[in-house]
Amino acid sequence: MRGLRQSIFFGTLFALCSGATLAADAVTLRLKWFNQAQFAGFYVAKENGFYKDANLDVAVQPGGPDFPAVQMVAGGDEQFGVTSADQILVAREKGVPVVAIAVLYRKDPFVLFSLKTSGIDSPEKFRGHKIGVKLGGNEELIYRAVMKKAGVPTDALTEVPVKFDLTPLLTKQVDVWPGYTINEVIATREQGFDVNIISPASYGLSLYADTLFTTEKMLKEKPDLVKRFVAATLKGWNYAVSHPEEAATTTVKYGSKLGYPHELAMMKESIPLLQPDKAPIGSMEASQWLALQNLLLQGGFLKKPLALDKAYNAQYVTP
Repeated sequence: MRGLRQSIFFGTLFALCSGATLAADAVTLRLKWFNQAQFAGFYVAKENGFYKDANLDVAVQPGGPDFPAVQMVAGGDEQFGVTSADQILVAREKGVPVVAIAVLYRKDPFVLFSLKTSGIDSPEKFRGHKIGVKLGGNEELIYRAVMKKAGVPTDALTEVPVKFDLTPLLTKQVDVWPGYTINEVIATREQGFDVNIISPASYGLSLYADTLFTTEKMLKEKPDLVKRFVAATLKGWNYAVSHPEEAATTTVKYGSKLGYPHELAMMKESIPLLQPDKAPIGSMEASQWLALQNLLLQGGFLKKPLALDKAYNAQYVTP
């Protein structure tokens, strides 16, 4: 037994002295949605070797309705995920121990928009029209907050539950659509339609969107791994912002149906949302988390205030 221990010790010592590297830490990242340039920074970090340099072997997995990031990561088999900031708080109220470690889209790309020809360019003009609503998520939360801020009662219009297919808008079955400047707005323009955009920011609603998160267990048991992952990820995002054309090219590798022009447009539209100010990409502020919580409470998405200092951890984002 003693001989075996000595063999292991000297074998490890030899590997270290000879310059051999230890096996990379294998982790899985579950995205918020399907592969697209919305997540370009992660692809860049992987393809440009930033994760490898951090001794990480990262599997980037698409999300979507069948693979919700919070549930996948909370289940314990996956280590990191991307979700909207509000879902971190909603999950924690339910006892799910997820923790935000970096905010990527510090300005939310969500907007309400209509076809230019409709003349609907403000909530005040929604009256008497059919308004698409994506029920149950942050899209509904922001939509209702906008209407409240604008002083427009929703019983003065017709709400139509919608999902992701833009056909009802393009065929004028729905007059106003809930979507994202980095995706649906681009897709509508690609179909030859100009649009009117109603921005929630115009009504004082500037919220965090895509957020990188992990679990309390990971932060407790593997803080060094988390630190390396966040640093390599943010390096990927900073590179993507500085090289949008290359980032779009890299993104296209992650989906057989992805087209370079659309992904490039998405990447370029994302840059001012990733960097709305001079703060480093990934930065988080207590005031923004508090504002988000207050909105969730007002909208009935949260029942009571949470311990926000446990919902996010900003120490892994360094200037």
